[in-house]
Amino acid sequence: MRDKLHLEPSEPGPAASGHKPTITDVLAEYLQAEKNRLAPKTHARYADIIGLFIHSLNGYAANSLNQFERARFNKHFDATGDQHREFCDIFGPEHILDNVGEFLNYFMVNKVIAGADTLRSSGTVMKKLAKWLVEQGYVKSDDADLAIEQGADAVRDLPVAEKLSMLLYDLTSGRHEPRDSDIEGYFAITKIESGRVWLEDVDGRGNYGPITLPDKVTKLCRVGWTISGAVRRSGNRCQLVEAFRVHP
Repeated sequence: MRDKLHLEPSEPGPAASGHKPTITDVLAEYLQAEKNRLAPKTHARYADIIGLFIHSLNGYAANSLNQFERARFNKHFDATGDQHREFCDIFGPEHILDNVGEFLNYFMVNKVIAGADTLRSSGTVMKKLAKWLVEQGYVKSDDADLAIEQGADAVRDLPVAEKLSMLLYDLTSGRHEPRDSDIEGYFAITKIESGRVWLEDVDGRGNYGPITLPDKVTKLCRVGWTISGAVRRSGNRCQLVEAFRVHP
């Protein structure tokens, strides 16, 4: 998914030339800086993550714009031909950090088929990018604190959540005939014991538990994580009958 046209910086960097840099310029500059210190294989992985980040920004970041920024975005995005611009070619680095959380916790979880190494790397790259932006004077240190924390959390949590997603999917897929009474939605984990979990419907439709699961599954669960799927209540018994994704 990497866009090589966007990720090959020119020399000197946009900041040095006096040009007000776009997100595209800054991310290319970051990759160039990392190229000088990383092994080629590691740098290629960083470039892949930045490429995914660009796709996330271009696809979703406009949703968080204020009224005036949205008007600016629409003007350039709706233009035709050579005048058309994507989000990363319109706005500057001040819009990078606010979108790290959505990239890690939504885009990487829901839109990318990735293994544990890629998920872990996404957190590492975002954490290092945030620190680099501070070092280069693109953002203030205080503004980077949350993104650095989100990156560290992703390094720790995303591979575990992916493994848990796979286990829950294998446990539920095709094993239960759907019923009209099944409750579909997002369910937050509220309590964990060995072999049992308790869930709460994030839409406020009820609490479900205890739900029996293998010990190896409950060991991966974390209070506050959310499971997308379906639950079933039969008398006093609750079951997880479908599981799609786990969201840290």
